[in-house]
Order: sequence, then structure tokens, then C-alpha cells
Amino acid sequence: MSLNLFDLTGKRALITGSSQGIGFALARGLAAAGAEIVLNGRDADKLATAAEVLRGEGCTIHELAFDATDHTAVRAAVDGFEAETGAIDILVNNAGMQHRAPLEEFPADAFERLLQTNVASVFHVGQACANHMIKRGAGKIVNICSVQTALARPGIAPYTATKGAVANLTKGMATDWAKHGLQCNGLAPGYFDTPLNKALVDDPDFTDWLSKRTPAGRWGNVDELVGTCIFLSSAASSFVNGTTVFVDGGITASL
Repeated sequence: MSLNLFDLTGKRALITGSSQGIGFALARGLAAAGAEIVLNGRDADKLATAAEVLRGEGCTIHELAFDATDHTAVRAAVDGFEAETGAIDILVNNAGMQHRAPLEEFPADAFERLLQTNVASVFHVGQACANHMIKRGAGKIVNICSVQTALARPGIAPYTATKGAVANLTKGMATDWAKHGLQCNGLAPGYFDTPLNKALVDDPDFTDWLSKRTPAGRWGNVDELVGTCIFLSSAASSFVNGTTVFVDGGITASL
């Protein structure tokens, strides 16, 4: 098998929520594989800072600030970019949020924000990009799921529900769009050291529990997600559709 299957030269990838954390790491990784990168976030200043870092590393970067939960804004941004700059060949739906509270006390407004940020954004951006990909007969969509796609922990039941929904929406995308030449798959990180997990990373008791619970015995490094994302974004996965790949140090495999 040729390594050219993993080459993203000539491709353009939009990664939502990519000014920090997993999204930023995936942007850097896809750029290293040859792709042009379209960074996205709601905070234009954070986006500009992230873009400056990647440009300093020699990456070709575009900035596209929009709120992934706003259907109208998403369509305007994606359609405008396609018309003015060119095709979005790869979409990584990474935008997400967390809120921790006992389920019996979980605030209703926080539940709604989780639904909009973690699920509705995948629909909005996925549909907007797919409408262009379908016309071209090709496209890659990678939806960022979670270890909580398959498992639950106390205090995050609504988050778990949203990530389960993302995996099933991924199956639906593949079912509807595979016939148009699109491959739509999920990438499910385990526990990674990111800003979203800062409260857990800073908790020595949780880190001790995680180290014992995970067969690999440690937190994941965000760079360890890059290889799977390149695979799902490249010709190497041309007949992979509707599946979710867990990158979790073995946590979903063991009791």
C-alpha cells in the first residue's frame, strides 16, 4: 500500500472549533499531511492568534469566523467561502462543549446549549458542506465523538447523550450521502489533556483513577489523534463509511 493514499496535498479542510485544543491539533496535523486549513471559531481574535502560529510553521491557513450553532450564519459562511476561495474537501466537526452537574440538578439552559453546540452544529455545518461536496461527487466528513459516545460517568449525562447522538448522526450522514461519493465517519477521543478537560487534568484523584482505569495508563496527547484523522480524511478510507473509531488507550475495551 502506498503512503500516497494518506497524502492530502491539494485538499482543503475546514475544522470547526479549531483555535485551541483538539481542533487546533487536528488542523496542524492535516496541514502537515499537505492540506490547506480553514480555521473556525466564534472568537476572531483567538482564531487570528491560532492562524498566526500555524502560518509561522509554513501552513496555508484561512480564517472563517462563524457560530456553528447558527444555521443561517453557517450557510452564509460556507457558501461564501466556496464561492470566493474554493472547495472545502474535508470537514472536521470538532466544535463542542462540556457542562458537569448531577443529572437531577442539571440546568435546563445548559442542557440546551449542549444540544446546540455538540449536536446541532454537526448538522448545520455538515449539511452546508455536504451540499457542495455532493455536487462534486466527493467529500470527507469527520465528526468528533467521544469515549462518552459509548460510556457514561456521573455528572455528564447530557454530554453523553449528545455524543451518542453525534455517532448516530454520522451513521445517518453515511447512509444518505455515501451514494454521492462522501465518506462520513466519527473519531472518538478518550481522555485527552485539553482545555475542555482542565478541571479533570488538575484533579490528582481523577488522574489517578484514569491512569488505573485506562489500559495505556495515562492521559492521551492530542497529537495522537492526528493519524486517525488523516486516515479518515484521505483516500486511504475510501470504503470506510458510517463508523466511529475510538482512540482511547483501550478504555472502552476493558472493564
